[in-house]
Amino acid sequence: MRMNPKVAIIMGSASDYPVMQEAESFVRSMGVEIHVEVVSAHRTPEKMMDFAKSARDQGIHIIIAGAGGAAHLPGMVASLTTLPVIGVPIKSSNSLDGWDSILSILQMPKGIPVATVALNGGKNAGILAIRILSIVHPELTQKLVEFTESMKEDVEISQRQVNQG
Repeated sequence: MRMNPKVAIIMGSASDYPVMQEAESFVRSMGVEIHVEVVSAHRTPEKMMDFAKSARDQGIHIIIAGAGGAAHLPGMVASLTTLPVIGVPIKSSNSLDGWDSILSILQMPKGIPVATVALNGGKNAGILAIRILSIVHPELTQKLVEFTESMKEDVEISQRQVNQG
């Protein structure tokens, strides 16, 4: 019997939530269950380890991890689980224009992969999570097709606005 998919969205601090909320909104719009939690690799390392090690047992299928600054959360979580981890680099108040976050998540050592989306790319992380889940949950494929069609419609609306302006 196949389980319903579940995506965890974690972040280093509540200040990351506006970016991560875009992932949450998209995943929820696809009808997939969400678990959202603040988990800091630096301030709550034991909580992070417990979360990562127990995620599979909690029914989680994919982890989306957002972090700013040194951005160790996605990589540390990936080192503690075999679940797919999608990293979202976040431009934070102590960031070097976001490059520190991008490189910290992107440059993982061999054997510890983290899929990485663009700086502040919460929505793309949600889309990628649903694409991965659609491999074993074909009911999500039609929802992705509908989403893609809506993007085409948005472009056509934009073109009409440009032509009128």
